[in-house]
Parts: sequence; structure tokens; C-alpha cells
Amino acid sequence: MSPTHTSDVLVVGGGIIGLVTAWRAAQRGLATAVVDPEPGGGAARVAAGMLAAVTELHYGEQTLLGLNLASARRYPDFAAELTELTGHDLGYRRCGTLAVALDADDRAHLRELHALQQRSGLDSQWLSGRECRRLEPMLAPGVRGGLRVDGDHQIDPRRLAAALVTACERAGVVVHRAWAERLALAGDRATGVVTADGTELGAGQVVLAGGSLSGRLADVPPDVLPPVRPVKGQVVRLTMPARLGPFLNRTVRAVVRGSHVYLVPRESGELVIGATSEEMGWDTTVTAGGVYELLRDAHELVPGITELPLTETRAGLRPGSPDNAPLLGPTGLEGLLLATGHYRNGVLLTPVTGDVMAHALTTGELPEEARPFTPRRFGAAVLTEQPA
Repeated sequence: MSPTHTSDVLVVGGGIIGLVTAWRAAQRGLATAVVDPEPGGGAARVAAGMLAAVTELHYGEQTLLGLNLASARRYPDFAAELTELTGHDLGYRRCGTLAVALDADDRAHLRELHALQQRSGLDSQWLSGRECRRLEPMLAPGVRGGLRVDGDHQIDPRRLAAALVTACERAGVVVHRAWAERLALAGDRATGVVTADGTELGAGQVVLAGGSLSGRLADVPPDVLPPVRPVKGQVVRLTMPARLGPFLNRTVRAVVRGSHVYLVPRESGELVIGATSEEMGWDTTVTAGGVYELLRDAHELVPGITELPLTETRAGLRPGSPDNAPLLGPTGLEGLLLATGHYRNGVLLTPVTGDVMAHALTTGELPEEARPFTPRRFGAAVLTEQPA
């Protein structure tokens, strides 16, 4: 069977990571195509859009911190370029983040995080509970302290995805609205994909950017199959009535009884509350328990949310990897590259991923900042569940 369509680069997956990869590749002069039944969908439909390189820092993830910071630094120019090109308002806000503690244990945890941030050379400021409430008057009286991080910003992922679809169209990216069912191979080389209706799409290079589904493309050799798994996240959206004035001025986040919760206020008046983290396989059911826990924890933080209209509940799947870091660049199979496994940081890592993948597609190599994230670091893949 000869390919029906051929391109220099074929990106499997039309979420924000696949779209930014296709856009940047096309800008480098590569004839680029995307295969996805619903471009602009994926985990970004659920994500809150925190650009939180500093407050998202976790122990053992200092290597990932470097990539997160590199991407955060690119965001202002990236957002400006995308807005100028497409005319889309991305909802990009440099509003900062306030991480707060509600009890003595949470306060101790936050103090440890502050120390880790300082050791890592990051800019964050410790505030008393009173200082936190001065910044955000809607906070609960019991707030015991917090960290002010002015460098952690936000963007609206749905608007970002829509803008990237437009950017790809304007760059000449061809979109095939279909499921990629299996990888096409010729000898020891990837040559494209076969879609669900049997159409073969040929390509000089294939980028697997299918998010949590990346490990389910058939006929990918086991030793290069990406070891990604779905991690469920539920979010709730409320509306902040304009008559109330500014409900929250910046993103507020906390650990409440061991559970992470964040509230992201959009300029549009939307308030996003998230997010659960559940190892539930491919289940995307919105549960009463998940919504209850989010609203309960958010209410402890900001009691006034109970007065706000509830406008949406949704669940999605983050692509988790064994070390919670992305898989970027060439694999052990010639012609196959990966851009997946971004877990909590897909939106934050969008600018740097586009640049890294464009560099890899045009030179065959990863730039220095991305070398720790080569797919080859895992050796033989931990196989994910295959479709029945």
C-alpha cells in the first residue's frame, strides 16, 4: 500500500503539544501534517493553565525545574507572537500566584518548599497570614502564612489551543481529522501512520504527541513505545459576577489535608478550581466525590465561593511518565520522535517543547536544555495498556 498523502513531518495528536510542534516545524520550512479527529482537544480542555514553574516545584524534580523555567521565560514573547499572528486573546495574565497554608502542618510544608525554592535560586516571598489576606481579602481568616510568587503566571488553555489551530492553518499545516490506528514501518524505520479507515499517511518523520494515548498506537516496537499512563484530573468552573468586584486578583493554591487545590481567576470572570490526581486508568467520569472534595477544600480556602454559580464540571487525563517529566525527541527507531509525558506541565512547557521539537526535526539532535528528557533514558518501555 502506497501512502495517500506524504509530508516531511507527521504529528500524531492535535493537542497543544502536537499543535505547537507542527506550527514550529512548518515555520522551519518543513511540510507538516497533523492527524487527530478533533484538533485543539485533549487535556488542555480541562487544564487550568497555571504557568507555575516556582510553586509547582517538587522534591526530586530539580532537573525538570530547569526546563520549566526556560519555558516560563519564553512565554511573554510566545504569547505575543501567537496573538499577533492569529488575533486570538490567549487570556495570558502576569498576575502572580499566592500559595497559602491553613494549619500548622501545611505551614511547615510550605516553609520547606520556600527553603527548597531559595536553594534553587527562585524568587518567592514568605508572608504572614495577615499579609496574605491583605493581598487577597476573600481568603479565610484561618490562613496561617503563604508564599507570594510574582513570576508564576496563567493562560487560558482553551484559548491557547484555538490559537494554535489557527497558527497551524496559517502556516500551511495539513490536518487529517482521523484516528491514527497504527504506525507504518518499512524495515527499521517509521514511515507514517495508518488511520482507522485504512488510509496510509506517509512522512519523513513521525512525531508521536498523543498525550495519555501515546502508548496506544499499534505496531510501535515495544522498546520505543512511550511509557506514559493516564492520570485523571477533575476540575470545576464557577463564574465570578462582575458586580462583586475582583473576587481574587491572582491564582491561589494550597495543600488542604494533604490534597492540592488551586483557584485560578480569569479576566473573563471564570474561576477554575482543580485538580484531583487519580490513578483510574482511562476513566473520565466526573464523580460526586471529586467535585465535593474540590469545593470543600476551596471553600476552606475562600469561603465566598459557595455564593458563585457553578458552570461546569469536567475530567481529563494527564499523560504521566515514570519520572513525571516529558519524553522529547528522537527514539531508537529511525524516523520516530516523541513529544509526550508532560504530566502536570503541558501548558507551561508548550513554548519550549515547540522549539525543542523543531530543532530535533531539523537537526536530528536535542538542544542542550532538553537532553535530560530524551526518550532513550528509560531503555525498554514500561508497556501501557493496549487497545482491545
